[in-house]
Amino acid sequence: MMFARLPRRLPRLPLHSSRPISNTAPKRSDALFIHRDSPHNNPQIAFKFDAENLKRAHEVISHYPPQYKKAAVIPLLDLGQRQNKGWTSISVMNYVAELLEMPPMRVYEVATFYTMFNREPIGTNFVQVCTTTPCMLRGSTDILNATCSHLGGIKPGETTKDGKFTVIEVECQGACSNAPMIAINDDFYEDLTPETTKKILDAFAKGEKPKPGPQSGRQTSENSAGLTSLTSKPYGPGEFCQPEFQ
Repeated sequence: MMFARLPRRLPRLPLHSSRPISNTAPKRSDALFIHRDSPHNNPQIAFKFDAENLKRAHEVISHYPPQYKKAAVIPLLDLGQRQNKGWTSISVMNYVAELLEMPPMRVYEVATFYTMFNREPIGTNFVQVCTTTPCMLRGSTDILNATCSHLGGIKPGETTKDGKFTVIEVECQGACSNAPMIAINDDFYEDLTPETTKKILDAFAKGEKPKPGPQSGRQTSENSAGLTSLTSKPYGPGEFCQPEFQ
């Protein structure tokens, strides 16, 4: 049996040769995930639930076995954020940790992972513009541009000078069949155009609350062309079965 002769050693690469490495420039997030004490956000600023929220917190905790009460961390952080004018400070996190008898770091991990928790103060009206694929295909870029320009030319992640609006760009909010859409505080506004978006923002600026939902006149996510299915009376059970099964 014949074998090909192999070289005794592999050829050495020149000393100056190197493997090219490429990378992309980092893109900063709208939110800061590393806490640094500031005059408006430091552990010395006291925070406690008011009487009503403390009652609600204990009711939430009661849904879990005592050894698993830490599972209430998300609803309690949300409760604290709402009481703290829409944002979750380090004092809110420390208070929730104490209430649930958790290491503060475990609460920090939750608060920095979920984007629903705002780490910095926000405006009275929190505007979240969805720009994921279905909304983008339906003109979400125009909605985002109209929102920012109508609010004084601010950029996503910024708050207006009067403190009334904060605008951020978000991923899917689950109303794809009614794209494009935005969420303002706890309500969805759908089937938007730049003109209807500006009207909604003007209403909030006046302290009003427009009716949530589609702004095109349709109900929920019904077919805009009208009823096209289920137009006849549904047949009863067994109507089209063979006689022995009726």
